[in-house]
Amino acid sequence: MSHPLSELQIGPHTVSPPVVLAPMAGITNAPFRTLCREFSGGRGLFVSEMITTRALVERDAKTMRLVHFDGTEKPRSIQLYGVDPVYTGRAVRMIADEDLADHIDLNFGCPVPKVTRKGGGSALPYKRNLLRAILREAVAGAGDLPVTMKMRKGIDDDHLTYLDAGRIAVEEGVTAVALHGRTAAQHYGGTADWDAIARLREHVPEIPVLGNGDIWSADDALRMVRETGCDGVVVGRGCLGRPWLFGDLVAAFEAGPGGSPYAPSLKEVAGVMRRHAELLGQWLGDERRGVVDFRKHVPWYTKGFSVGKELRHRMAMAGSLAELDDLLGTLDLDQPWPAGADGPRGRTAGRNKVVLPEGWLADPYECARVDAAAELDTSGG
Repeated sequence: MSHPLSELQIGPHTVSPPVVLAPMAGITNAPFRTLCREFSGGRGLFVSEMITTRALVERDAKTMRLVHFDGTEKPRSIQLYGVDPVYTGRAVRMIADEDLADHIDLNFGCPVPKVTRKGGGSALPYKRNLLRAILREAVAGAGDLPVTMKMRKGIDDDHLTYLDAGRIAVEEGVTAVALHGRTAAQHYGGTADWDAIARLREHVPEIPVLGNGDIWSADDALRMVRETGCDGVVVGRGCLGRPWLFGDLVAAFEAGPGGSPYAPSLKEVAGVMRRHAELLGQWLGDERRGVVDFRKHVPWYTKGFSVGKELRHRMAMAGSLAELDDLLGTLDLDQPWPAGADGPRGRTAGRNKVVLPEGWLADPYECARVDAAAELDTSGG
């Protein structure tokens, strides 16, 4: 079993502590990654928003902005989502040839119906040969860049794919695999199955296995490592409105469980909110667009504090930094960190029937062609 103080090796890159920021569409852009890195002291691995392979190959303007890293980001980590081996190979070669990143992660975890109904996201690993073809093209095109992958347990409890997918990843030269301990059918509901992470760790001893799901605190991360033997953790919804969680994670992996997590007052939280909104405006080149983009973060940052529904709503409608400043100034900033504020945030939708292409489950080894419409700019899963 891995020791909590262990380092994670991703190709030539040593990640210490073994903590990874999960890509989240519309969230893990450069400004949010900056905040997380500042709290962690630059330690850990911070992955970009998910990039679709076709949009990258076609040099879509929005996509090209998303793959920009500032000079402090080392290693530069891009997550790609693709459903076609040829486009995946072209995108990976473009990243390698143009020195766009130092690490490539491939996403096979998205449970969104409009993606799975076309055979993409977490539906794709069911087609074992298609998965193999995509991984083979990616590894071949990456050259010296390490390629990793993130996945779910499978489509549903009757169609689990993670053990086969892990074995295919090893055989095709993937450097590490991350498992979100839920099926596509679960979406983000219920409880993540950490036992599945342990089974995958035993099944693919040749490469690092990272665990993902229900990490809301640093102690949760240490407990996952202890209970599953995984080599590192991937944190997604747990850091929404909590970029300082990465500071807690660094401290916990160095000192062990039971430490004192950062518990900012509302005044300190308000300062982080203001900086987040300002960074977004600088990144987008427009203050108003930055504040508008920040609006979705307001309920996450203020969860648990006595703020009031009307004031939350007004902050979530702010259109300038001055307006946001005025609203933040009306808060009772002396409030201490509220007890019980670290629970689930973000999507918590429960079980749903997974929508799949007609006949998708008939043959798991058919090397199906996936509709290009499956390659949508959505959640990383």
